[in-house]
Amino acid sequence: MKSALALAAGLLALAASAADFPAKDKVITIVVPFSAGGPTDRVARDLAEAMRKPLGGVSIVVDNAAGAGGSIGANKVAKAAPDGYTVLLHHIGMSTMPTLVRNIPFKVESDFEYLGMVNDVPMTLIARPTMQAANFKELQGWMAQNKGKINLGNAGIGSASHLCGLLFQSATQTEMATISFKGTAPAITDLIGGHIDLLCDQTTNTTSQIEGKKVKAYAVTTTKRLTTPALKDLPTMDEAGLKNFQVTIWHGLYAPKGTPADVTAKLNEALKAALKDPEFIKKQEGLGAVVVTDKRIEPAEHKRFVAAEIAKWSPVIKAAGVYAD
Repeated sequence: MKSALALAAGLLALAASAADFPAKDKVITIVVPFSAGGPTDRVARDLAEAMRKPLGGVSIVVDNAAGAGGSIGANKVAKAAPDGYTVLLHHIGMSTMPTLVRNIPFKVESDFEYLGMVNDVPMTLIARPTMQAANFKELQGWMAQNKGKINLGNAGIGSASHLCGLLFQSATQTEMATISFKGTAPAITDLIGGHIDLLCDQTTNTTSQIEGKKVKAYAVTTTKRLTTPALKDLPTMDEAGLKNFQVTIWHGLYAPKGTPADVTAKLNEALKAALKDPEFIKKQEGLGAVVVTDKRIEPAEHKRFVAAEIAKWSPVIKAAGVYAD
């Protein structure tokens, strides 16, 4: 009898908390599974600001929990109380972790409530400033002449730049020495310094470097050219000669499994409002990112999309034989 009463009281409390969500005296935490200052962190901080108003002005903070290919932060949210006050902002890594991370302590497709997609971030192929190739065709010629000598940087195993690099090597059938750094900043620093040759990274990281002519840029990984002033003259990979090469680093929002439906509905409504916020859109466009406006903003479509991405990336990662421990 006591256990039944306790269960009933717990359910009533949960229902009450869901009805009052978000409480004015509580804080919503967006967990970012990467270091502060990186592209996902920047998206999270812009999103936190944009979601505050539609959630009644509640405080929203960002918690950086980096490591293990993004799985440490994701696991933190998977194991958090399912009350809507802890959510996860993750990128394409949600679709690569099942293959990339050994002994992953959660299931991507069943241990989260999917809240909707946020944006798509194109990638750019850039090179050290001393690279003599004037365009992508000349770069391909240089790559052919320097097989076995090319250094391709990335921001760490499982990072967006690592994934783009894997596809680039596969598409060009060129094996390169992969140099992994502890984050994007040191990778770009070494590229600018001429210590590595190439890097394929997000526009959120490379736009200012391209604009400042600190690196050489060759192409974007989208099907259409970008409109960002610093990138509008860059050809797509397809135009440059590498057919059907497309990579975008998307971001999505997640809550722990079991979060009440009316709470996830409120979070989804706040997300939709944020994605229509002119200031948020302006900030994302300034980084070369495209705010999601299609059906992937709906939780069910978001989940279907991630499942398709898992199927896409799994064979690529397995073929490369790389893992993030």
